[in-house]
Amino acid sequence: MRLANRETPAPCPAIARVQAHVLRWPVKQPVRTSFGTMHDRPAVLVRVEDAEGAHGWGEAWCNFPSCGAEHRARLIETVLAPLLVGRSFDSPAAAWDHMTQQTAVLAIQSGEPGPLAQAIAGVDIALHDLTAKRAGVPLWRHLASTSNQHLPTAQVPVYASGINPDRPGDIVAMLQRAGYTAFKLKVGFGAARDVDNLQAVRAAAGADAAVMVDANQAWDLDTALMMADRLATSAPRWLEEPLRADRPYSEWQRLAAASTIALAAGENMIGEAAFDALIESRAFAVVQPDLAKWGGVSGVLAVIDRIEAAGLRYCPHYLGAGVGLLASAHVLAARGGGWLEVDANENPLRTALCPPMSTLEAGCIGLGGAPGLGVEPDMAELRALCGMRDTLDGASGR
Repeated sequence: MRLANRETPAPCPAIARVQAHVLRWPVKQPVRTSFGTMHDRPAVLVRVEDAEGAHGWGEAWCNFPSCGAEHRARLIETVLAPLLVGRSFDSPAAAWDHMTQQTAVLAIQSGEPGPLAQAIAGVDIALHDLTAKRAGVPLWRHLASTSNQHLPTAQVPVYASGINPDRPGDIVAMLQRAGYTAFKLKVGFGAARDVDNLQAVRAAAGADAAVMVDANQAWDLDTALMMADRLATSAPRWLEEPLRADRPYSEWQRLAAASTIALAAGENMIGEAAFDALIESRAFAVVQPDLAKWGGVSGVLAVIDRIEAAGLRYCPHYLGAGVGLLASAHVLAARGGGWLEVDANENPLRTALCPPMSTLEAGCIGLGGAPGLGVEPDMAELRALCGMRDTLDGASGR
């Protein structure tokens, strides 16, 4: 498989070490979706070091099931590290190709294409961080066209997501005071409650604010048709995953034709062919790949080309800790498109690992000019923050 926007090949030191760290922060307020509740905030951080001592950090998606973080970390250390350690690759994309190809049959045999893709994504992000650090430039600049080479900073528009169904209007008012100007409400908790909650969000946000809704695959087609009609009075910008991600595109097309609300999806797609089918269906206005869930930076760059060529909008999906959020921000800064999703629920693993969030003002954050992703996780401090020790602090290397 050939990926677009590959870096110019350059001699690279061999990979010497691959580590996966699992962290969990016990939440004060559970995070609710239509299909489940998160009682802690997990994170799998990936550290890749080369033979010259340079290193980079990545993050693998691990939110569900509740044991998922430990599982992804074991995949990284027992399956992916042996494929990488001692080898040199011309680019992160070449390593991504190698990991993807070498695990393709294993993904089928084990029935775990998702977890393997997530593990590969975390390693890929770390390799991109490492590569940009070696070049001495921020990742957004490393990925951008030459016309952006002299920009000292990058401004990224953001929206607050994960707004739970309890008193969402009050939450939006609080988020406005924090600097957010766009908001996404969780729905799928009953028709009357969803309609009332969206009205409350619209009233708090203001008539001209960007407001979106996310059903997290909660409805069948008939329910989605009814809910799209009822929610339309509050003028949301998009309706995200109203149907199960595996429903035939004929259902999505019927919903798109009947609804005045644009449809959004993509976080649960795996592989370029799946994104091609989603784009070609013409049912969606907004496409939302999650680079910590599939593709890392390498895979998602190729998908963005397809999104842009089709005249659709790229808005990265993200729900995790700060390293993956930073990577999503850098890709968005390099390629443009839409808003960066920022989970509005309390999560110190996001706050500590995404310093640009402290710059939030008027709905934007600034990435600055530090090399790579611009963050260096301190595992001892993070473990103390979580009130735990790193349950999987292993290392794979030679």
